[in-house]
Amino acid sequence: MTPKNIAFIGLGTMGFPMAGHLAKAGHQVTVFNRTTAKAEQWVGTYDGQYALTPGDAAKNADFVFTCVGNDDDLREVYCGPSGILTHAKPGTILIDNTTASAEIAREIASQAEAKEMAFMDAPVSGGEAGAVNGCLTVMVGGKPDVFAIAKPVMDSFAKATTLMGDVGYGQITKMANQICIAGVLQGLSEAITLAKSAGLDIEKMTEVLKHGAAGSWQLENRAVTMAEDKFDFGFAIDWMRKDLGICFEAAEKLGVALPLTKQVDEKYEALQARGYNRADTSVLIKQFDQ
Repeated sequence: MTPKNIAFIGLGTMGFPMAGHLAKAGHQVTVFNRTTAKAEQWVGTYDGQYALTPGDAAKNADFVFTCVGNDDDLREVYCGPSGILTHAKPGTILIDNTTASAEIAREIASQAEAKEMAFMDAPVSGGEAGAVNGCLTVMVGGKPDVFAIAKPVMDSFAKATTLMGDVGYGQITKMANQICIAGVLQGLSEAITLAKSAGLDIEKMTEVLKHGAAGSWQLENRAVTMAEDKFDFGFAIDWMRKDLGICFEAAEKLGVALPLTKQVDEKYEALQARGYNRADTSVLIKQFDQ
């Protein structure tokens, strides 16, 4: 692939290694992060440069990636006076990897189109390990012709990159992903609690169950660590509750009930009150502590 000029905005747990994979693929990468020290750290780790504003990072880019916290952060980096939409050139492809609402995706896409730019929402799944190892799943909302151009670039940090429909459908797919994770972790928490109480070997149980209908990523990667009280695997429950809040807002607008997801969210809220804010989502099993 011909090297591209790429801006990457947001160097958090996911963005830092994702931008790194783009640099390692041979692209010319300029990064921006609100905390400049993080951008300096990135430049010290990978080949590239950093800018002091999102707009400065984006001004010469062929592709702009964003991976920030929430809808408000996206409005700031795209629409602010030093933002991407003010400074990027016509024809730039804008790709947002944030987990956010479908509404903000459509809002930014409309503004981008008015400036002759193309926007796609492209949230990711796979956690910190997936970002570090370059094997994320990317769920994309956008136009097919834009996706075809951007997919080889996104594949630098992905094992699967799929167009789900028009702008917003990437975020809807990510909502479904988070709802599935919440339900699987609740079931896994109950299963491990039962198994431990009966004296079952959790490692052996995992090895057996992963080959049957109960098999899942969470079972294979978290059952043993959950049983061992290890919960430092990157995706904190603070962020999961933010994502579930987006799910609840969308569900309310669509007239859809999410009873199990709401129960799990309440369990996470209680765990936050106990100080587990930064523990990863598998800490859900601690709901059963006596």
